[in-house]
Amino acid sequence: MKEEYHKEVKANWRRAEDSLRAAQDLYSKGYYDFAASRAYYAVFYAASALLLSRGLEFSKHSGVIAAIHQKFVKTGGLDKQFGKDLNWLFELRGVGDYGETLHVSSKDAEEALISAQAFISAVKRLKGNENIQ
Repeated sequence: MKEEYHKEVKANWRRAEDSLRAAQDLYSKGYYDFAASRAYYAVFYAASALLLSRGLEFSKHSGVIAAIHQKFVKTGGLDKQFGKDLNWLFELRGVGDYGETLHVSSKDAEEALISAQAFISAVKRLKGNENIQ
């Protein structure tokens, strides 16, 4: 990993883990919209850390999502399901953050937590012995 990205990778990884814990806490209190949003951000930060560890930096969510698909899903580094989950979490975050009369259901919020945990675990496995924490 490029030395210039080391601190940023670590910061994104901490945010991923903190966001996942926050999502779990929000879910347990019945705040499903906000739990889904935090679950998405947990995945977004983990994806950003992974990309930064390879020297790839993006300023928009769409850039991070596209790069994960291009560099990891299409190449087999991450299972296709993780690409689908990333897209779904991004859409669900839109409902949670901007849905007005639409809200995230408890079932969808629970699935978002499961998907986020699986994505983060997959990134950890993909990183192997590289230190991203």
